[in-house]
Amino acid sequence: MKYECDPRFEPYYLEDSYVLGVDESDSSRLAFSLLLVLTPRHPLYSAPNPNEQYCYRNGSLTFEGVSAINWADRTFKPVHDAAGEVDYGNIDVFELEPGDRYYLEGDWGRVTVTAKSARIEIAAAS
Repeated sequence: MKYECDPRFEPYYLEDSYVLGVDESDSSRLAFSLLLVLTPRHPLYSAPNPNEQYCYRNGSLTFEGVSAINWADRTFKPVHDAAGEVDYGNIDVFELEPGDRYYLEGDWGRVTVTAKSARIEIAAAS
């Protein structure tokens, strides 16, 4: 099932969100740090800033209760934009599979995660 069919992930547009990093420091957790695109369905959505196409917010995609992480490819080559910001591309594919499995793919690699839960959180404004 594609991520946008699940209410937890439906108010985000991951194909144009940016991966800023990944945290695997805890064996039962995997977290992608993201610059998220919020869709108009998200309660924190606001009109995009001038010269931006989307409403962006910092956040994370976190898998908890992880029992398996299978990297089919792991690239994580940084890309520098015109402002000097670094990212690792987008989440081009995010699918929910039977048995608490999640498949993700992007320029940064391909991974299948088996986890008890997955969620997206918006970082607190600073």
